[in-house]
Amino acid sequence: MMFIDIHAHAYRKHPPILVQFCTPAQVIECYNEAGIERGALLPIVSPEIYLPQYNEDILDMAEQYPDRFIPFCNIDPRALTNSADAPLDRLLRYYRDQGCKGLGEVMLNVPVMDPMVQNLFKHAQDVGFPVIFDGSDQVGGDFGLYDDPGLPQLEHTLQRFPELIMLGHGPVFWAEIGRLETPADRSFVFGPSGGQVGRHPTGPIEEEGVVPKLFRRYPNLYGDLSDPSPWNALARDPEYGPKFLDEFQDRLLFGTDICSFEMSFPMVDLLREWRDTKKISEGVFNKVARENAVKLLGLE
Repeated sequence: MMFIDIHAHAYRKHPPILVQFCTPAQVIECYNEAGIERGALLPIVSPEIYLPQYNEDILDMAEQYPDRFIPFCNIDPRALTNSADAPLDRLLRYYRDQGCKGLGEVMLNVPVMDPMVQNLFKHAQDVGFPVIFDGSDQVGGDFGLYDDPGLPQLEHTLQRFPELIMLGHGPVFWAEIGRLETPADRSFVFGPSGGQVGRHPTGPIEEEGVVPKLFRRYPNLYGDLSDPSPWNALARDPEYGPKFLDEFQDRLLFGTDICSFEMSFPMVDLLREWRDTKKISEGVFNKVARENAVKLLGLE
């Protein structure tokens, strides 16, 4: 076992929604097949697309499989008072004391700079939780925190909360590893007949986008390498991708974003291939695969 997954999902029982999330036992079966030692379970609490689950479900799963799962908690920023001064630290401290290691996946569909979201981030910084969030390029008809092209709202958040470790995740973030050809390259949208339409950016990185610039400028920005978007961002340019991993080797963390039993994990194969062909060193591989997660989450 050589990987630690920074981003996983599981439901105790299948809810009646389109995505058939894995049960804890199914996640472990997938982990055993892929060589993943353990993973962080992120609860879903905002209802834009999925049905919310309890933080206590995640704690129960981690208690049932303590050697395989690391619990995160999640709080919808509208909780308690539906206001920008809600005492969310009370909830975050409670779940920290219950053993949770971070906050996420924050994915309600409002702007990043929404005052209630900023209040949640303020309290996460005060409690010492890293935050994993998903993004969107629209408000309405989607899930994820809205940001503009160039991610200015994320940058302002990194500026406002310099002690808050934020893990960039999803297409809206990773599309901007290179300069955008069009703003719509940032994300996918739901089609009128179901499913999602859109595309990932393709081809070599001719000019860097804002993501590497933000990494250089803000040491509290980390990268969540789960779901297909970071794989695409790295694999689209086999020369630039390894250089990106090398430069930011201390702040990139392997992940799967496992949602269904049939999912594949192309990042596993990419990291192994680049290690075996000497595109990245054994040290870079180990940091990204597991050591950065051990350090960030304080694992034994």
